[in-house]
Amino acid sequence: MQCYTELTPPTAVSHVIYFPFVTPDSNNVIVAKTSVLQVFTWKNVQELESASEQNTSAAVSSSVTDRKLLENEDLNASVLSAEATVQQAGTRSLTKLVLIAEYDLSGTVTSLARVKLQHSKTGAEALLVASREAKLSLVEWDPDRNGLYTVSIHYYEQEETERSPWAPDLHRCANYLTVDPRSKCAALKFGSRNLAILPFRQAGDDLVMEDYDSDIDGERPDVASSGPVDDDLSTGDAPFTPSFVLPLTALDPSLIHLIHLAFLFEYRGPTFGILSSSITTSTSRLSERRDVVAYTVFTLDMEQRASTTILSVSDLPYDLYKVIPLPPPVGGGLLLGINEIVHVDQAGRANGVALNAFAKEASSFSMADQSELGLKLEDCTLEQMGTPNGEMLIILNNGDLAILDFKLDGRTVSGLTVRRVRPENGGLMMKGSATCAALLSKGRMFVGSEDGDSTLLGWSLPSSQLAKSKRQSGAAMDLGSDESLDEDAMDYDDDLYSAGDAVSQKPTHTTDVPNTQADGVATGDYIFQIHDSLVNIAPIHDVTFGEHPIRNTMSDPTTGQLSLMVASGRGRAGGVTMIRREVDPDVIGRFKLPNIQGIWSVSAKRPVPKALSLPPRATTTAQLDGNKSADAGFDRFIVVSTIDGKDAERSVLRPVTSTGFEDSDLRDTEWEVEGGTVDLGVLCRGTRIIQVLKSEVRSYDGDVGLAQIFPVTEEGTDSESQVLSASFADPYLLLIKDDHSIFLIGGDENGELEEVELPDQLKGLQWSSGCLYSDRDGAFGRASQGDSMDDREMHVKMFVVTTDGVMHVFGLPSLSRPLAVLASLNLLPPLLPCDSNLKRPAHDAEIGDIAVAELGDHVYNSAYLVLRTTGEEVIVYKPFLQGSSESGQAEPSLRFVRLPVHGWTAKISQANRETRLPPMRIISNIGGYSTVFIPGKSPGFLFKSAASSPKFLRLREKKVKLMSGFHSKGCFRGYIYVNDKGAVVSARLPSQWRYTELGWPIRRIPLGEEVQALSYHAPMKTYVLGAVGKNAFELPRDDELHRNWARESLSFTPEVDQGSVKLLTPVNWTIIDTYALPPQQVPLCIESVLLEVSEITGKRRQLIAVGTSNAVVADQPARGTIYIFDVIHVVPEPDRPETDRRLKLIAKEDVKGAVTALSEVGSQGFLLVAQGQKCMVRGLKEDGSLLPVAFLDMMCYVSVARALPGTGYCLMGDAVKGLWFVGYMEEPYKMTVFGKSTGQRLEVIAADFLPAGQQLYIVVADADANLHVLAYDPEHPKSLSGMHLLHLRSFHLGHFPTQLLRLPSSLAKQSGTTSKTQRSSAASTKNQILLTTQTGCLALLTLLPETSYRRLLSVQSQLLTSIDHACGLNPKSYRLGMGGLDSASGHPGGVPAAGGAPAAGSAAGGGTYVGSATDRAVLDGSLVARIFTDVDVVKRLEILSRAGTHETEVREDLRNVGAVDAAAGVLGYL
Repeated sequence: MQCYTELTPPTAVSHVIYFPFVTPDSNNVIVAKTSVLQVFTWKNVQELESASEQNTSAAVSSSVTDRKLLENEDLNASVLSAEATVQQAGTRSLTKLVLIAEYDLSGTVTSLARVKLQHSKTGAEALLVASREAKLSLVEWDPDRNGLYTVSIHYYEQEETERSPWAPDLHRCANYLTVDPRSKCAALKFGSRNLAILPFRQAGDDLVMEDYDSDIDGERPDVASSGPVDDDLSTGDAPFTPSFVLPLTALDPSLIHLIHLAFLFEYRGPTFGILSSSITTSTSRLSERRDVVAYTVFTLDMEQRASTTILSVSDLPYDLYKVIPLPPPVGGGLLLGINEIVHVDQAGRANGVALNAFAKEASSFSMADQSELGLKLEDCTLEQMGTPNGEMLIILNNGDLAILDFKLDGRTVSGLTVRRVRPENGGLMMKGSATCAALLSKGRMFVGSEDGDSTLLGWSLPSSQLAKSKRQSGAAMDLGSDESLDEDAMDYDDDLYSAGDAVSQKPTHTTDVPNTQADGVATGDYIFQIHDSLVNIAPIHDVTFGEHPIRNTMSDPTTGQLSLMVASGRGRAGGVTMIRREVDPDVIGRFKLPNIQGIWSVSAKRPVPKALSLPPRATTTAQLDGNKSADAGFDRFIVVSTIDGKDAERSVLRPVTSTGFEDSDLRDTEWEVEGGTVDLGVLCRGTRIIQVLKSEVRSYDGDVGLAQIFPVTEEGTDSESQVLSASFADPYLLLIKDDHSIFLIGGDENGELEEVELPDQLKGLQWSSGCLYSDRDGAFGRASQGDSMDDREMHVKMFVVTTDGVMHVFGLPSLSRPLAVLASLNLLPPLLPCDSNLKRPAHDAEIGDIAVAELGDHVYNSAYLVLRTTGEEVIVYKPFLQGSSESGQAEPSLRFVRLPVHGWTAKISQANRETRLPPMRIISNIGGYSTVFIPGKSPGFLFKSAASSPKFLRLREKKVKLMSGFHSKGCFRGYIYVNDKGAVVSARLPSQWRYTELGWPIRRIPLGEEVQALSYHAPMKTYVLGAVGKNAFELPRDDELHRNWARESLSFTPEVDQGSVKLLTPVNWTIIDTYALPPQQVPLCIESVLLEVSEITGKRRQLIAVGTSNAVVADQPARGTIYIFDVIHVVPEPDRPETDRRLKLIAKEDVKGAVTALSEVGSQGFLLVAQGQKCMVRGLKEDGSLLPVAFLDMMCYVSVARALPGTGYCLMGDAVKGLWFVGYMEEPYKMTVFGKSTGQRLEVIAADFLPAGQQLYIVVADADANLHVLAYDPEHPKSLSGMHLLHLRSFHLGHFPTQLLRLPSSLAKQSGTTSKTQRSSAASTKNQILLTTQTGCLALLTLLPETSYRRLLSVQSQLLTSIDHACGLNPKSYRLGMGGLDSASGHPGGVPAAGGAPAAGSAAGGGTYVGSATDRAVLDGSLVARIFTDVDVVKRLEILSRAGTHETEVREDLRNVGAVDAAAGVLGYL
């Protein structure tokens, strides 16, 4: 039995939409990444240009900018006016994305649309999500839970069962969604010709609006009103009426071959614009089917379920493929083709523009000629730019930018013009194609991509042209009113039958100069820039493991660390991405001190001498001037608390150096050495150093002069209680004592400490932990303001937790009434406060420590509540305020929602629990990140960026108990810690690494070319890449058989691939050697193989095998070449010591057919080659030739070839014949077919072996994103002596697979030190399968023992109905195989019906189905892991008791499969 777990989320953006979703006035960007839904907002910041232009580490750039960011309150201001505003010198305005929420979906998103409901919880608009399985989910934002709320779900799979026998399956059709602009209905096109209509209730639907009389019927209702409504006051009606399904032929019998459809603007009723053809379009039969496309506009009558044709335009170019509805002032529909763009207005007038030389040759349609541009519109994206004349941005499939202009004569479009954006203005800054785009505001657009990073684009006019525009326009042209003018145009609704010239609309005059606007400004001078980006490692073409050096500046040798390397990106966005499992510290210094108990860094202001004291304003200026010095802000001291052999504690103070601290103590100070320090911090605006001892608090000035000694024992008592922990928030200090009491100290303006008197009700409670937080953003509510309070006091919040798990929140200095009292914190509910009637379990989660801190980066950070239990489990809560004064409440209530953060800092065992855990450390800036460090045996950081959710990343140290931030010249924004060996290490985050996007550290190495294949050469520690570029193709001029080729003159030449083999060094990640392949030859596969290089001595050498394909033209057979390279040492280039390695060609063999797969096979150092329609075993001879010794005729091209080392077993897979299981023999040389996949066609994309003891499993990924598990069992009666591979089960991935790589599990090495249960699990997980996908998702398939499988299966079955699933999607149906309907079972993917199984030999996954009705599918590890994040302790224990298991067993099983704590479990060798 197997378990599938997604290690990293998908990164490729497939869909995006922009509208107010969270609140009516919010700016929300909804992004879909295949199966992940993210909700963003955006903010404008002012950033130093110098920081963005530096190519140094992220720590340096972020630390410079974190003090210079200024939020722009008017987020919707016009870009033109914003650019015209005088800004500070050296700064620029940037727009950044900020993540609000993120959800994993049990489905593949195919479309997103906005819907304006009559009533909603917040008054904002709702989101309609369409998934691949013909499902529609209507969701809105729930302010009570601060998350998604599923209003309804609609599914139409059953409608597809009534299709005609020859119609394609549902999952093989393009399903997409379109919504009426006035939100009257939505239409889902699914299947081949089906249209599902979902009507929505809107105000005034029952009124005849055109016959409305206000004198008789009263005040006219506001149709656009959709304010918030309380659940108790709602009418109870659903926001929609029953949906229905129409075949397209019901609209018009001629709609046989649908191309695309969309709802249009400016119509009173729902109106379609449909592209269709009466006959299938074909490029090869262009002479017969030249202009066969028609554009028809239908209006839909939802009550009668009928339609009326409004207009029709026929004889359109055959290559039109998309309808883009345009709002006013342009209106109509824009028809996008491969070679041209056509606009059709409401009167049926059509205007087109030809954008390359093929447009006129392929169509007789009248178009303006701009063929000199040479644009290719395949897979391009168009989006409006928000200008008054309706300009649209065109993003080509290679990332180039162009702008579409409309020539407007009043309301009539008289022509179209297209112009490229010049390279110096940012026309080439995008590296990959765009899949979607959404306009955010004037001059801001989000562009999603599946080939490269998704970017947030911005554009503006140059300052000179902006000034010229103002002079010419004068008072009549107010740039600040552009947005209101645009909103008026958007809100305008034209009557269906009214003439366009009868509308009172401000005309936009035209001009004969195509690149000039009406105001005389050259519109081609838009300057584009990238404001923000979302990291994308998709698509992943190939994957390998390699060793990279970790340079330690304290020692000469370099140590190697294994990393996962993936070839990612497409086109100019191509490159290599390095992925690590943990955060590797960039060590700056190492120091040795015995028996360290604590370490802190101190940065305090030096005291101003009294003789030089200045007035307050002058003092502030002097301090600001002092902060500009080179040493300003750096740490000055290091405090180390130690204990000697006699248990005597000491606290030493040492000055800071550039890499650490000096060896000797700092003298001539009043520092108290005797006694161990509990905690250390600064108060009173950084002028006082506060040393917390176990029995007293000492206050020092900036020069470590003793200012005050403050005892923490209560007067008049004999209590000898000691301080356990402390928390600082200027001007307060909170102490937690060992008698479960708290002690609060406050500081005044003179730096004097005073005790804050606690109320009697607080003194009578038992406290276990507490924390202070300076809440300047009001995330936890506003405290009552007093007359004598300064700015610091008004924002400090105190969080204290009782021993029975009740958290009290106070707004200091007021302690009379808490802001919130949250009971049952130790139950870890998904939402706080939770149900007070929850039954308390016998063993709840004991809270060991809490921290309220800001997590984020220099762009945006926000407050989070971090809990750590005594079992060292890390839980993260996000606060939010529910309700407001507008809703009738006196003040909003404080709530917390739990985030799906997985983290444990120790192995799951009661024996590992320490008496008291070391406290979590809040560090304000490490490499630009505000983070919380969690110490322990598996320590880690909580990292978060503005555009990501919090992630727990482990530090590559076995055990860290002590850490502090460290900021010096040599260790800029770093950290200092004590490792398990007692050494003090100063380090910083490695530069050019990203930590928050995947939850694993990644580093991008852009190469500007697409990398098709890569492999690691271990002896030389280098990577060999197969890169592909683009070159213009021209026919050979000297071909004697085609002399007419020499006379061909073609201005618009096609592009062909041009391959090369490159050598990448991990020293500085640069290309040090390139072997150029012949023209039109591309590398398809690269493998590092151990081949025999001498027939006499039998010597073997690690070599690089490269397989290529050379496809010249379609009428000639493809040919291939096998290259064998060696990596050798050479003399390096001057000043480039890393160039001491080169590629050396050992052998080259031209073969018939493309070389599609390579693998090492056998025990004699031979090479398995898939060439053309054959698979051959070849041996390398000393003369450089490759001698074939055995072959197998496959009768089709092979997509994958694998060999199981040490066995002679081989796998061959293709898209037609399925999977072949072959045995290779060496005496004599022979290849024998053992078994094949049977049943329906299995389109093999990737495959690999998964051995488990005496059983041999074969894992196959097909073209429908399904994963199939097959087995070779010749003793099974249905296998026909092994000739039929047994199909065990199928599992839908949701992501298109690219590679399957068998890996050894690191758990097998740990089995000797674990329990019996863990040893059994580790033995079963000896081999695992790593999956890579085109969406950037990494996943793991793991074998499980029977006991673990039954445990997790029982938990998964109960979780299906016990937790909420985003968008109401069913995880069980999502994971069923989608390989088409099986002829015997009638169920998709070979899944048996209730009470029976498919007949033998009829499995959809390829292979004889041998299961039964009681068989169980592959487990979803990510779903099972939600038992620790989505349910409280009570429900968790209830589910586990029903499953007959314990929490530690389930957690250990999930750790083995990578679903929980993957960094400490599987892939431990990374």
